[in-house]
Amino acid sequence: GVCNAAETLLVHADVAASYLPAAAAALWGKDTTLHADPVARRILAEVASGSGREAFLTEATEADWDTEYGSLDLAVRVVENLEEAIDHIRSHTTGHTEAVLAQDVGVINAFIAGMDSAVDSAVVMVNASTRFTDGGQLGLGAELGISTQKLHARGPMGLTELTTTTWIVEGAGHIRP
Repeated sequence: GVCNAAETLLVHADVAASYLPAAAAALWGKDTTLHADPVARRILAEVASGSGREAFLTEATEADWDTEYGSLDLAVRVVENLEEAIDHIRSHTTGHTEAVLAQDVGVINAFIAGMDSAVDSAVVMVNASTRFTDGGQLGLGAELGISTQKLHARGPMGLTELTTTTWIVEGAGHIRP
């Protein structure tokens, strides 16, 4: 029910078979439907069948990559490398928040650099929940809105970001040389 909920999970192919089953089991425990690409579906089909969660594993469509569900749904795709992940994000981002979970500092730095130059979202999370994209969490006080535009304020918006300033300059014939 928040605007910073994860909508898409991209998993590197080298770790997908190790991590996806446990992640899916935890999500299915909360009745989350996974909209999975063919590789993720192949990995998760046996887990879904063994746990009686077949109804919570569906085939991802192209529309799933651009859907903000607002429900217990998550699109899941297996990617071959970081470049493929960044390309996917570039094609389907909302400009709100992107996150990476990684141990390799090179991957983390490349992701941050890729987000800055290729995607340019308001917030990039590193090994942290996207739910930290919140005005209160970022020290803005009560969050009054969210902006994905690039001018004036971007990301969570507090009172300061929604306030305009009028400068009043009084002089008595002063000049600036």
